[in-house]
Amino acid sequence: MASKDEIRSTHRAKRSALPLSALDAAAAGIARHGLQWASGLAGGRQGTFAAYLGVGSEPPTLPLLSALIGAGHRVLLPVCEPDIELSWVYWTPQSGFVRSRFAPIQEPVGERHSTAVMRDATAIILPATAVDFSGNRIGQGGGYYDKFLASLAALSPASGEEPDEAFDAIALPTAAVVYDTEVLPADSIPAESFDRKVDAALTPGGIIRFG
Repeated sequence: MASKDEIRSTHRAKRSALPLSALDAAAAGIARHGLQWASGLAGGRQGTFAAYLGVGSEPPTLPLLSALIGAGHRVLLPVCEPDIELSWVYWTPQSGFVRSRFAPIQEPVGERHSTAVMRDATAIILPATAVDFSGNRIGQGGGYYDKFLASLAALSPASGEEPDEAFDAIALPTAAVVYDTEVLPADSIPAESFDRKVDAALTPGGIIRFG
């Protein structure tokens, strides 16, 4: 079995060779299928989706973000903080971006919210360089999302809730955004104790559900 670093390097090299036309086509497919998936989860109501801005040769997500807003949903984008923590900012097409101090990404400008904001979230759309049919994911290597996903289960109940109504991380759907060729056979990706599986892959070709 190839190591995570080997898989990550291979897919990054393939991504860097993609022509602009392929990125444009991927953006359209991700927006179409992502919006359909998100709206289905929201069940006809306004949903709140934690997502991210794809940069460089990553699968483009900006059209998806705009489509979610256009459909009446709310969008949260991450900000990298010290100690491998993420905070979250509500994004609109009018929001500005700045270069992150801690990662090679663009981050939204605005009021930052802690992980507790996820109590109101409908689902999480997160980055990856590959996923497999077991739900294992390879991220960018920084560990931000593994720590974030693990922290969801530690959220205390919201004010006025009974303890058995506390936020349950398992109940919050997750989809990793990758290109179609980056969905690998089951158990292709080494899984470590701190890794968190995802429920689905969002690709230009559609939603692939695991499990």
